[in-house]
Amino acid sequence: MKNLIKYIVIISVFAGIVSCDTILEPIDENRLDYDFVSSDPASAEGILLNGYSRLVDQFTFIEAATDDAVSNQNSDNFKRMATELNAQFNPASRWNNFESVLWVNKFLEIINAGEIVWSPNEEINEMFYMRMEGEALALRGLHHFYALQAHAGFGTSGQLLGVPYFTEFIESDGNFNTPRLSFEATVQAIMADFDAALALLPTDYSDDPGAVDPIYQQYDFNNYQVVNGSFYNLRISGRIVKALKARLALFAASPSFLNDQSYYSMAASFASELLNTIGGVSGLAANGLDYYKAYDEDNDAEMIWRGNIQGSPSAGIERRMFPPSVNGSGEINPTQNFVDAFPMQSGFPATAANGYDPQDPYADRDPRLAEFVVLNGSSFGGGNINTGVGGGIDRLDSIPEFSTKTGYYLKKTLHPGVRLNDDGTAVGQRHYDVYFRYTELFLIFAEAANEVGGPDQQINGMSARDVIAAIRERAGLDQPDNYLASITSKEAMRNLIRNERRIELSFEGHRFWDLRRWGLSLNEPAAGYFFNGSDYISIPSVEDRDYPSLYMPIPNDEVLKFPEIEQNAGW
Repeated sequence: MKNLIKYIVIISVFAGIVSCDTILEPIDENRLDYDFVSSDPASAEGILLNGYSRLVDQFTFIEAATDDAVSNQNSDNFKRMATELNAQFNPASRWNNFESVLWVNKFLEIINAGEIVWSPNEEINEMFYMRMEGEALALRGLHHFYALQAHAGFGTSGQLLGVPYFTEFIESDGNFNTPRLSFEATVQAIMADFDAALALLPTDYSDDPGAVDPIYQQYDFNNYQVVNGSFYNLRISGRIVKALKARLALFAASPSFLNDQSYYSMAASFASELLNTIGGVSGLAANGLDYYKAYDEDNDAEMIWRGNIQGSPSAGIERRMFPPSVNGSGEINPTQNFVDAFPMQSGFPATAANGYDPQDPYADRDPRLAEFVVLNGSSFGGGNINTGVGGGIDRLDSIPEFSTKTGYYLKKTLHPGVRLNDDGTAVGQRHYDVYFRYTELFLIFAEAANEVGGPDQQINGMSARDVIAAIRERAGLDQPDNYLASITSKEAMRNLIRNERRIELSFEGHRFWDLRRWGLSLNEPAAGYFFNGSDYISIPSVEDRDYPSLYMPIPNDEVLKFPEIEQNAGW
């Protein structure tokens, strides 16, 4: 955290805010001192924009540290983490998110001085102050949440602890020796920042006069549009903050942390109120299952928050993940554990009693399986992929660090229109980062509502059963859904919701964190499945996992430097 530079190099500005006559000649080797930054609108906003760094998107592939996938790259940090996690080596650490916190605290310090003039128009100037303060507070809460998610745990004292909460900028030579708050105090501090942000942010950035929130209705709409119009789409908004509150409440309520009904009630209430703005269960987006097939900026019904769509086509992710016969590196390999999570087409679990045939393992299965995983015999990436005998370089363990280790390759999140040519060129496609999808919000509601009152507990016009029914119908499972109809207890619905979450949010960075908050084992061996030319054979353990604890360590160097920071037990 002490690496935050004293002089800020402005790397990004919004041209629409500042007129040409504010552009200055370079000064002091292009470094801008505090007096300049605190009075120049573009420079100050450049500091705020640094708060948008370190957002967590769907391309982390932390699944390689879980029972859902392995990496074929021996140097992959998440592969190593599954057996080597310690206080000196933790690739999932988010302690450096505090640097983003300090950026937004610096911005808040600047605007609280009140010296910046965003516009000579008084209304516009006032609204810029409101909105940007709201952004900063929301981002501060979010980065503390990221740190909490990764580092909350029982300290050496036996108390359930959160993380330090920084509300002021600290100079590089300042005092970072700040103790961790209790877990619940950290949650409450994040909620307070989110609530303060909601009092300042528009629900949506819009050019529609009918979409103006009450706090902004006193202003001339033309002025409002300058500050909160659609130009600012994709920056953090009130809608996004409401979704983040639901995510935080569910995390806090989970068995590994507070295991608290009041937080489940909060999560269900926050989620349902926001979902009702899109029509409740009827608003479940049709493209929520396969948004990644297009990354379509003109069809955002599934997106609560995403990044900008790329300006130019690319193929970087696909080059890492496509099977080797279509010129990829086959890096992330889904496991048999993950494949087993998909039910039969009937919606019943994949067991012999329900028609599952281990020698015809992909017949009559949930359609999502073939959408998310490259199965033996699949067509993908412009070729036919065989992972068993006769599969050539796609065959299991054929080429180290290229061929699959489990019998499967990844489809989920990859753009199917990408082609990797034999000469090294590629037909790329445009992608965007995803930070929050409506499907996640529906699943947050279902989990929380079930914990509050069981499968049929109605909260703001919805129940867990309603949501899971809509998700499974969208997936293409047989209707009526007789398996769902057979679920009557909270415990059975809990297991189904967790399985649906595993499938629907797969390979978007959720599984590792979900296993931890549910208190489930991280040490399930990663299994594979191989066609030997005549039969499929099981590989019970492709990779073992050896996590000492569900609770992750604080970085050792932080604990050594700052004795007020209590380490989690066992590290």
